[in-house]
Amino acid sequence: MRRKLAAGNWKMNGTSAALGELDKLCTAHPSSPVDILICPPATLLHRAATAVEGSEIAVGGQDCHEATSGAHTGDLSAEMLRDAGASSVILGHSERREDHGEQNDDIRAKARAAMDAGLKAIICVGESLEQREAANTLDIIGGQLSGSIPDQSTGENLIVAYEPIWAIGTGKVPTLEEIGEVHDFIRARLERRFGEGVGRSVRLLYGGSVKPGNATEIFGVSNVDGALVGGASLKADDFSGIIRALENA
Repeated sequence: MRRKLAAGNWKMNGTSAALGELDKLCTAHPSSPVDILICPPATLLHRAATAVEGSEIAVGGQDCHEATSGAHTGDLSAEMLRDAGASSVILGHSERREDHGEQNDDIRAKARAAMDAGLKAIICVGESLEQREAANTLDIIGGQLSGSIPDQSTGENLIVAYEPIWAIGTGKVPTLEEIGEVHDFIRARLERRFGEGVGRSVRLLYGGSVKPGNATEIFGVSNVDGALVGGASLKADDFSGIIRALENA
């Protein structure tokens, strides 16, 4: 059985005061049948790991460099994230692909580095509105899966998050049928590439305007093993509503 996962991506949000939300989250979920992950900005990563120490909540990074060290000003290696207390790292988010021009090969190299460092790689895939309207969604997702996921992937070190770009932070959500179609497609692709055992063990998350009000129905969709949540993860009360929906799914 795949263990459910509620992952929060704080993006470029949060200063020291935001750590209080982690305290609230730890209090609200002293134990849970699902995994809970918060990915704060790098400036808070070590303090976040300290804040959740002794709880069931884990912390992760939002990106890493493919190299283990070197002359890469402003970048962080996977080993650095692990040393700061991270257990996972988000890679290939559409905002990284767009803002920093990251390509599938770049993401694949970063994912390989993350896995080598003992981190779980949460690899994001998703289509733009233009690609959706042109009925190219599955072609786009298939190419991202093939190009971004390393051959060394297993159910232990890989998580795939489907985030339609047009639904991120917009309040727009695909229909349940559209979400199910993509998640079933991803599952089939993973099984075909890695074999049934590994393919079925990789957790698939949905992301894109997930809120307490729509989480329950989304978590009822085939092959949705949890969510990668943006804005709604910044406040413990909002994120707890999503976590509870996943616990009851």
